[in-house]
Amino acid sequence: MTSESIESGESIESGESTGTGESGEIIPTDAGDARITWRRAKKPRLVLAVSHGAGGGIEARDLQALAAVLPAHGVTVALVEQPWRVAGKKMAPAPKTLDVGWRGIWPTVAGPGLPVISGGRSAGARVACRTAAELGARAVLALGFPLHPPGKPERSRADELLGAGVPTLVVQGGNDPFGKPEEFPEGDFELAEVPYGDHGFAVPKRAEITEEQALEIITGRVVEWTRSLG
Repeated sequence: MTSESIESGESIESGESTGTGESGEIIPTDAGDARITWRRAKKPRLVLAVSHGAGGGIEARDLQALAAVLPAHGVTVALVEQPWRVAGKKMAPAPKTLDVGWRGIWPTVAGPGLPVISGGRSAGARVACRTAAELGARAVLALGFPLHPPGKPERSRADELLGAGVPTLVVQGGNDPFGKPEEFPEGDFELAEVPYGDHGFAVPKRAEITEEQALEIITGRVVEWTRSLG
């Protein structure tokens, strides 16, 4: 592991453009209908398929920042809303059901024939890690990986991260109650720290960086990492 300093809008029907460079489609899965919002690169070399956590959706600031920045660097971004969010439910289902939804969208995100980075924030990061090898992901991007429940370090989920089986970048807030960077085990992954950041990468007003700078740290590190993937 290397270390550096450094969770709705209107629904989009299948194939409909939002008028802001986005397009969306509904994808049937065995867990229900999922939704993909695309931010396409003009000359794509990779696809980042990235999903939300259990407490929010694709409006999360880090996801939106990546969707705004990465296409200019040759990475098409597919923002994936899990079926439970599309159905308007307030609570996420069991991890196995989340995995079913993710498997269901994979043929669509892999459809362009480009290498696909499997990504997510929080619970979505766990899904990406659990399914990466079986789906043939090029790599995993884990945003705010929930290493353990807050205050319960003995309930570690490190096995999911360590079992991803593909190049993995973890972006973690320095103050994340679900696991601070120094709590992570040694392993075959990279870890980038967002100083002062909490689980959603928000920083206190007294911090030496602003929330805008925190997002710039995230996008800059992810851009750099994607260059190493081809």
